Amino acid sequence: MSNSVIIKNKIAKFNKVISVSGDKSLSIRWVLLSSLAEGVSKAKNLLLSEDVLASIKAIRKLGIKCILSKDECRIYGKGLNGYKYRKNLLIDAKNSGTLGRLILGLLINIPKPIKLIGDKSLSKRDFKRISDPLSKFGAKFKLKNNKNLPLVIIGNRSLKPINYHEKRGSAQCKSSVIFGGILANGTTKIKAKKSRNHTELLCKYLKLPITVKEKKNHDIIKVNRAKFIKPINYKIPSDISSSAFFIVLTALSKSSKLTIKNVNINPSRTGIISILKKMGIQIFFKNQKKYKGEKIADIKVKSPKTIKPINCPSKLNSGAIDEFLIIFLVAAKANGVSYFKDLSELNQKESPRLKWGEYILNNMGVKTITTKDSIKIFGNPNLKINNKIIIKNYLKDHRVFMASVIAALSFGGKWIIHDKHSIKTSFPNFLKIINKFNNIKYV
Repeated sequence: MSNSVIIKNKIAKFNKVISVSGDKSLSIRWVLLSSLAEGVSKAKNLLLSEDVLASIKAIRKLGIKCILSKDECRIYGKGLNGYKYRKNLLIDAKNSGTLGRLILGLLINIPKPIKLIGDKSLSKRDFKRISDPLSKFGAKFKLKNNKNLPLVIIGNRSLKPINYHEKRGSAQCKSSVIFGGILANGTTKIKAKKSRNHTELLCKYLKLPITVKEKKNHDIIKVNRAKFIKPINYKIPSDISSSAFFIVLTALSKSSKLTIKNVNINPSRTGIISILKKMGIQIFFKNQKKYKGEKIADIKVKSPKTIKPINCPSKLNSGAIDEFLIIFLVAAKANGVSYFKDLSELNQKESPRLKWGEYILNNMGVKTITTKDSIKIFGNPNLKINNKIIIKNYLKDHRVFMASVIAALSFGGKWIIHDKHSIKTSFPNFLKIINKFNNIKYV
């Protein structure tokens, strides 16, 4: 089967209502916490991406029964100490930084060696930033080059609480330490830079011993040892990071409207909404409600007549960290120069995304000035592309692929975009939804 797409035609104006896949962050957290619950947990609209399937495979290796059907996933949890150890236990996180980092927090009480591996991209990412705090609980780690995967973890039955200062705004590192705190004796204290708070909300919904005090730039989190976790029945809301591609497609199209149904609009995830609104994009939340701690709404988008440049406030970065590649595309069409700073975390993803953002924009004919953690984008409201653009060798980063598709449909030119299978990581039906807007040729 072909692994590339060719796009030669700009998208025509549209007025559509769509639904996107279940939230990836919530799907993975549901799988992991359900594996420690006492009893059967059920989920509908679970995202069946490679990252989530890798999570299911991981808990199965730890002795947890999981039945996956078309409409529902069931996990038969065995409690907080229910993982079964077997010799030469190996867990493959594939491409998932969320799985790779979060599951380590759940393994720190198993006093036997467990090996964690990942694909080429994940193996280049920094795991010392999570092994350092987890080792303070009493776990031991051996990492390749003292930083990378593969790693070996040996846990400890007598875990002690820790004090942890998370300075980068990494929800993955914070969540892993929260999981460790659930297993450790005493009170674990976390001072964390603002980032996604799905773990905290789900833990609070489950009435686990966690408190959160919100400050201006950080949160103070206290976690105590849990006695048990009740089963979690969950209908996973739609993923805002997946929705974002279609929000931007609408923003860059003429005279177009879009409604996306039942999307998770957790405030720690809506940085892209705040940024795009500042740039003049018309975005509205309709039918808002609360569901198990999370905020849910239909998102309505109308394309603007003009796009304003932005000096993006750094405080919005953590809530939009997965969406900057497509935010850059909006800046490319702005009437002026946009500036984005403090983006070093962008290069801690599946690929060095800041560099790839620069590469895509430059190939589109957009002038940029880039440093190791910032980018200036010189927007052109009349930008049209007539040349051929080839996107490949980007470490199979799913968001680079999808951002390139949005760029091609929005600006024109002839695009050949490789590694379409990368979308299996987070959004397997991305192209299926795209084809409802514009038919794409596969090569």
